[in-house]
Amino acid sequence: MKTSNPVLARLGQAAERERSAGYAPTGPYGQPGIPQQYPSQAGYPAAPPTVAPMTVDDVVVKTVALLGILGISAAAAWVLVPDALVGVAWIGAAVVGLVLGLIISFSRMANPALVITYAVVEGVFVGMVSKAFETAFDGIVLQAAAASFGIFFLMAMLYRAKVIRATPAFVKGMIAVMTGLFAVMLINLVLALFGVNTGLRDGSPLAIGFSLVCIVVASLSFVLSFKEIEDGVRMGLPQRYSWTAAFGILVSLVWLYIEILRLLSYFQGDD
Repeated sequence: MKTSNPVLARLGQAAERERSAGYAPTGPYGQPGIPQQYPSQAGYPAAPPTVAPMTVDDVVVKTVALLGILGISAAAAWVLVPDALVGVAWIGAAVVGLVLGLIISFSRMANPALVITYAVVEGVFVGMVSKAFETAFDGIVLQAAAASFGIFFLMAMLYRAKVIRATPAFVKGMIAVMTGLFAVMLINLVLALFGVNTGLRDGSPLAIGFSLVCIVVASLSFVLSFKEIEDGVRMGLPQRYSWTAAFGILVSLVWLYIEILRLLSYFQGDD
């Protein structure tokens, strides 16, 4: 399987390794596939593999679990971190989360402990960002959260109804746009540290337009994750890779939430 989402970039390779080790793939929805003949060693028949395959339900359960962990971590950070340390915790969690995210994205093996750790760290980041915005704009966190989940479920319904499909052209275009946006945001962050204002995050019309683009791209990134999950289930990836698939959805949700939070703050700041 050729991967299409950078967050899930190693799933196809994992499937190849499992199949080369004698792992039997499953049907499209996680049902057992056609039995395979397994080679024997030293004259003894080899036992068939016992690793359970990943299913869509596995991904749903893991996604809910990660969201729960993130929510608890965010709430704890909101309550326990003093106001004077919000900025430090915000930046620290963002850096650690970025490093963990890159490790998970490019790791060759699914690591549930690392994914859970990422959810905890991102929870601190989300909690600090949310606290800062809520302090400035009352009620904005609930609005952003409701909009984020609303968009997620809308994209899931559109994908299920085949209104939006991850065609090869769509995948290539999304990867190019996401890579470009990441580069722009990284450059903007570095320039901001040196006091340079590019206008992308100051509430100007340019900033509003940039946030709208990010929201659209973050929303469409769910389609890439849905396609990877669909392909992973069809190819019979081991159950542990449901953590990696859930991680991909979590990354898109957090990105979408932060961008919606920013956009809402621009309009409320004009009041």
